[in-house]
Amino acid sequence: MNNKTTKILQLGRNIFKVRRAKGLSQNQLAEALDISREHLAKIETGKRCISLGLLIDIAEKLNIKVKDFFDF
Repeated sequence: MNNKTTKILQLGRNIFKVRRAKGLSQNQLAEALDISREHLAKIETGKRCISLGLLIDIAEKLNIKVKDFFDF
């Protein structure tokens, strides 16, 4: 696994951890973001890259700073 792939996987895991800590299901967050649950699941498992715009939206919905997702 290369460094880029590792970072994408870690970012997805951090999104997952914050979402769970906030008590939200994938369905709840996906609905709030107007994306499918499947899309969110692929982001959280590192199977899909995330756009900066969507990352900002996720941070806003979870009430955290974008930089906090990069604590790895």
